[in-house]
Amino acid sequence: MSTLVMKNESVEPSAIRAWAEKRTVYIELTDGRIIGFPANRFKLLAAASEETLKEVTLRLNGFALRWESLDEDITVPGIVAGNFQLPYNVE
Repeated sequence: MSTLVMKNESVEPSAIRAWAEKRTVYIELTDGRIIGFPANRFKLLAAASEETLKEVTLRLNGFALRWESLDEDITVPGIVAGNFQLPYNVE
């Protein structure tokens, strides 16, 4: 008789691509999901111009988003978990 042992290994999500459109920041994850969040969920991003938002780059092998001109870094696992600085406001 054989026994099947299943491991519950969780892998932190990382991004393979990031971009911004119409004040929403999007990330494409290694598992194929695409997640977007409003820029107004973070203080510095809320005040940034549309052009500045588009300057997003990936850092730390896809585990962080970076806006150099804002000196702002946001972790991808934090975004996936829904950890935002500011509450969601319907405008």
